[in-house]
Amino acid sequence: MKKRFKPKFHIRKGDQVVVIAGDDKDRTRPRRVLAVYPDKQRVLVEGVNIVTKHTKPSAQNPRGGIVKMEAPIHISNVMLWDSKAGAPTRISRSRDDDGKPVRISKKSGEIIK
Repeated sequence: MKKRFKPKFHIRKGDQVVVIAGDDKDRTRPRRVLAVYPDKQRVLVEGVNIVTKHTKPSAQNPRGGIVKMEAPIHISNVMLWDSKAGAPTRISRSRDDDGKPVRISKKSGEIIK
């Protein structure tokens, strides 16, 4: 991916999304985005893509052991959830009265906060 321009994505941290592809695919259950990694085009979604990580003993974790945690998935595998329509939706971008850019749901036409 080119580094000249920072990519703009339709997903932000804290959004409700549905997973539309992969092992955790479920278009009816919205989940929360924990982090967005624009350089790698990946998002960290709550409860999706659970991996087991083997940790060595350290000062924070004196016992070490096996930890289950979420791993990032590609941003193309998630879709924004429209709570008013109760379904996944695409978005369009425009500007509000103050000139600030806003995201608008294609299904319901509502502004996504």
